[in-house]
Amino acid sequence: MHARAVAASTTALLGTAALLFPVSPAQAAGGGGWPLVIAHRGASAYAPENTLAAVDKAAELGIRWVENDVQRTRDGELVVLHDDNLRRTTDVEEVFPDRAPWKVKDFTAAEIARLDAGSWFGPAYAGARVPTLEQFLNRVERHHQKLLLEVKNPELYPGIERQTLKVLSNEGWLDRSHLRGRLIVQSFSADSVRTVHELKPAVKTGFLGTPPVSDLPGYAGFADQINPSYGSLSTAYVASVQAFTGPHGRPLEVFTWTVDGAATAQRVAGYGVDGIITNKPDVVREAVGG
Repeated sequence: MHARAVAASTTALLGTAALLFPVSPAQAAGGGGWPLVIAHRGASAYAPENTLAAVDKAAELGIRWVENDVQRTRDGELVVLHDDNLRRTTDVEEVFPDRAPWKVKDFTAAEIARLDAGSWFGPAYAGARVPTLEQFLNRVERHHQKLLLEVKNPELYPGIERQTLKVLSNEGWLDRSHLRGRLIVQSFSADSVRTVHELKPAVKTGFLGTPPVSDLPGYAGFADQINPSYGSLSTAYVASVQAFTGPHGRPLEVFTWTVDGAATAQRVAGYGVDGIITNKPDVVREAVGG
């Protein structure tokens, strides 16, 4: 479908989308047609974000999907951390007081491994570490979970897409069973998502953002998902996205973020989204019935 036609028929899509695409592939995978629930940085309302403890907590809650963020160290190792600096979620200022501004890219993996990434959250998590991507993948695999992996700040780390795919391959995450429904790679950078698609077309990909409907034909060439902030969503926008066919021959999906309240979860589920990314996956699951 061409962008001009979509723009001219948004109203019609509201009435027909439910008939054309009553259950998306993502919703079908979750069972019952409900949105998938994805634990944001692990179950990060209950354990320090992006740590192995947060993955464990998501598994304890029975959550099958976890989301994480990947950055790169000075010596080229991939670590799981949201921010491009270490200040907010580690004790880096105490351990390395003279290394401001404490950017991830300025520290080696061995230096980062020394940091406490749990005490900021609570004393029960003192001594938790910033995991490497390999460690994170292994923990997700241990729990038989699925992974929504975000390539973070790719402009800071040239070549991080190829390196991330290499680690995924080395850890067994690019085999058929993982590619068929256990892995999605996303980014706020359209260029980064396109690069992942070009390097490994079999990998399911997502673009983080809310591009205009008129731009969706371009995104549909390399992204399987359009994943916006929940505040930017409407029923019409979700239907417009899902009217396009992605690079793997299925309707584009919508995973929205970051939803922690029951009422908001119910509202965005009513828009027809395919997945909800949340710090409180138990609350959202109960709210939407997933």
